[in-house]
Amino acid sequence: MDDARIRVVIVVEDDEEVRVSTRALLEASGYAVRVFSCGEDFIAAGGAGSAGCIVLDQNLSGMSGLELIRQLRADGVKTPAIMVSGNGNKLVAAASRAGIDAVLRKPISAEALEQWLEHIFSEV
Repeated sequence: MDDARIRVVIVVEDDEEVRVSTRALLEASGYAVRVFSCGEDFIAAGGAGSAGCIVLDQNLSGMSGLELIRQLRADGVKTPAIMVSGNGNKLVAAASRAGIDAVLRKPISAEALEQWLEHIFSEV
């Protein structure tokens, strides 16, 4: 896997303010970032396997974050994923079963997100 692929982070977030701030944070940390406002747009765009990590909200408009990951996994996409949710404790078991690598509670800590990304990218 080449370095360009590894450093690409996909952000799927329906809240524009959160989407913009997450993109700015990740770009400032040296990641290439692609953003989507819903899971359906992300799937339609294709290229899920070209990312190093997917950062997604659980409560998206349309399909939920869990539904999105389940569909990607069913399609054979194994890209690591970090889910962001206000319901962290209740979501952890379901997220783990769906193939999510980490669940971060809202509001997310920039440090926690960056630590998880570094961990994921060091595994690749």
